[in-house]
Amino acid sequence: MMLHAASREALHLAENRLDEVLGDAGSGPSAVGEELLSVVALLGREAGLRRAVADGSSDPEARKRLVRGVLGAKVSDPTLTVLDAVVGNRWSSPRELVDGVESLGRSALLTSAEKAGNLAAVEDQIFLISRIVAGEQALEQALSDQSAPADAKRTLVRNLFGDKVDPVTQILVEQVVLRLNGRGVELALGELVELAAARSDRSVAHVTSATQLTGEQQEQLAEKLRQIYGRRIALHVELDESIGAGLVIRVGDEIIDGSSAGRLEALRRQLAG
Repeated sequence: MMLHAASREALHLAENRLDEVLGDAGSGPSAVGEELLSVVALLGREAGLRRAVADGSSDPEARKRLVRGVLGAKVSDPTLTVLDAVVGNRWSSPRELVDGVESLGRSALLTSAEKAGNLAAVEDQIFLISRIVAGEQALEQALSDQSAPADAKRTLVRNLFGDKVDPVTQILVEQVVLRLNGRGVELALGELVELAAARSDRSVAHVTSATQLTGEQQEQLAEKLRQIYGRRIALHVELDESIGAGLVIRVGDEIIDGSSAGRLEALRRQLAG
């Protein structure tokens, strides 16, 4: 998520308020997260409201009153407290304000999974769904179709994954496909995987292997990558026999291609060069 300086500061302040709210024993992180994402959907539909709450030239207290007038009967007090912090500060654009609320909603949901001891499972489930989508062109097209009704996309996600994954996973995946903002589904899901891993102070390594890696091999690889990158690494392994042998590893924008297919391609480029 790319934000300008004013929006970064506003998001930081709102994140602090969210942490305070979720630290209250009476606040349910999952409920707050769902409500914040419902506000994202509302602001996405209502351009006038979106512009009004992001208007930095207006009185911050007036913006808070507007939000409470529109949402006071629809969301909980903890969520309204977070939204007060959002609209009470200056954002660089209405789009960035909505992106910020989205980030807060996702964070609350991941906090819910973390408190329940399910964060690793949610991370793994989102990664698996991303690989399923990547391998099924028709599914990827259906989920990416900007003209498709939101309810149809939501129903598709629930029918495919609803009874197989954690409720937090389902909510996050639904929200991703309903607000792609020009991104592909696979990329957007990958961003969620990175967010989940970051909560455990880890980076994600996407590993493609021609053969199944044993648990010991995965531990050894994770340790080697930790030594290279200086931080803990979460491995997400995908099988692909077409690479011949070896591994292809992607950490962020960096790719380590140790596959036979990759070495042959490198040789071809050298011979052609």
